[in-house]
Amino acid sequence: MLEQNIFAGFGGQGVLLMGKLLAEAGMFEDKEVTWLPSYGPEMRGGTANCSVVISDEPVASPVVTMATTVVAMNEPSLDKFEANVLPGGKIFINSSIISKKPERKDIDVYYVPCNDIAEELGNPRVANMVMLGAYLEVTKCVDFETVLKALLETLGEKKAHLIPMNREALHKGAASIK
Repeated sequence: MLEQNIFAGFGGQGVLLMGKLLAEAGMFEDKEVTWLPSYGPEMRGGTANCSVVISDEPVASPVVTMATTVVAMNEPSLDKFEANVLPGGKIFINSSIISKKPERKDIDVYYVPCNDIAEELGNPRVANMVMLGAYLEVTKCVDFETVLKALLETLGEKKAHLIPMNREALHKGAASIK
């Protein structure tokens, strides 16, 4: 198994957190992983992306130029990274805020209404977890519960009360794909 991912969006959408959780979950499952964040100095509202590689074999480079999967949380990210998906690869689009369709016909496209689902759950901040749930449903590269373990590790015990909401967001995202 080799998953080479690019997660991209505006700063503040939780793009880097999605990638970090995926990488940590991969480590918990004894996989080879890399996580390489990239963001502008403005952070919130600016562009942010990260590359995450998950593999059964040692990873040669943390840099992902051609991805098996791209997650686009906003339209500028779709514009920038659509060309970086390998033929036969996947692109996940936050259809709540991206109305544009990819131009390519040689990739699988998944439309996930992340912001709409997060609003239905009563917490717009879990849109990233909705998308991560959809991603996990399709790729099956790590387990949902392992991602939640990584989230608890990241948040700490003081914010453990947020885990149930995030679990629900992951499952709602997965259900949106089925």
